[in-house]
Amino acid sequence: MLSLVFSDGQRPRLDSLVSLAGRTRGPVPFALSHIPGEEENWVELLASGLTFDCSGLAPDAPAAMPGKGALLGLHEIPPGEAIALEPSPHLAEGRGLLPVVRALVGLGSQIGELPGFQAAFWQPAQCWMAAKYFRGIAAEWLAGGAFPGLGLVSLQRERDGAMISVGLDYLIDQEIYFAANRRLEPASAARIAVRLIHSLVASGPLKSASEFVGPEGEVLLVEPIHLGRRLKVSLMRT
Repeated sequence: MLSLVFSDGQRPRLDSLVSLAGRTRGPVPFALSHIPGEEENWVELLASGLTFDCSGLAPDAPAAMPGKGALLGLHEIPPGEAIALEPSPHLAEGRGLLPVVRALVGLGSQIGELPGFQAAFWQPAQCWMAAKYFRGIAAEWLAGGAFPGLGLVSLQRERDGAMISVGLDYLIDQEIYFAANRRLEPASAARIAVRLIHSLVASGPLKSASEFVGPEGEVLLVEPIHLGRRLKVSLMRT
């Protein structure tokens, strides 16, 4: 779910995680709760009362390298070797809950302090983030700031000029959708999307049409469509 890419030959080893876990400070303190036998290439981490599996540690084989996706702070996908973090199997039904996602991002940001960290890939949003960008949005969110709506969610332009979010459905079972509209520039739509994502993640799925106020005072109509799986965003007035 969260892949961390390190320069070739610099993937962390088990002892690196042991050292990190031994720190007295950190955005999300964690411990190693289970270390399987030598033939298994993963460890279990405990953070905020939740467990996560970490695989791909050196010197064993790396985790699968993610594929294409949106790029934030990057011009191209960096070469390297990946490790992977994901909720343990017993958290499968709640993996999209905010406390689980927060703990996972907190773990990733701490492991991303190790030497050689190049980029993070958040699978639900199909989004690549440069190391500095990922650590920055994680630190701001974990310190009480806004949900990282560009990073844990990405925005995709469709052929007809419409824009749809990717990855929001992992959190609330809905994606936001902007139909092609000459009145709304792409940059403005992106700013509105980030504001809406923050509100929706906090309040949960939208069941009926509602009005929202955008970052520049725009009045927006947001209404469920496609059996509630999408939220259509329309500009009512500025």
